[in-house]
Amino acid sequence: MDKAQVIASVAGDLYATEQSVDEAIARATTLVQSMIGSRTALNVSPVMGADAQAKAMEAIAALGAARSAVVACHEELAKDHRRMGWGTYAEFGQDKGQGDRPKTTGEHRLRAV
Repeated sequence: MDKAQVIASVAGDLYATEQSVDEAIARATTLVQSMIGSRTALNVSPVMGADAQAKAMEAIAALGAARSAVVACHEELAKDHRRMGWGTYAEFGQDKGQGDRPKTTGEHRLRAV
């Protein structure tokens, strides 16, 4: 593999990891919502399932910390990439919800996370 392919491979794995963590957060919040909704639908006391719900919310907090770590990893990889003088590579083979865009060159600043 040449340099661009190696970089694209790491970038693909990074994007997949970011997407997986986001999906896990969404699924965990849906779980909590389902737990609350089902308790209400069954007309069960809020005490029932409170411990399980608290554990699910702990998991959401842990996933939030994991997301922050993955974002920090992304930032560090971007710094290393620039330090090595490799410029900016834009591979749009992965669908990041941004549609097709042309390849970019030069330094660009992150506007939103």
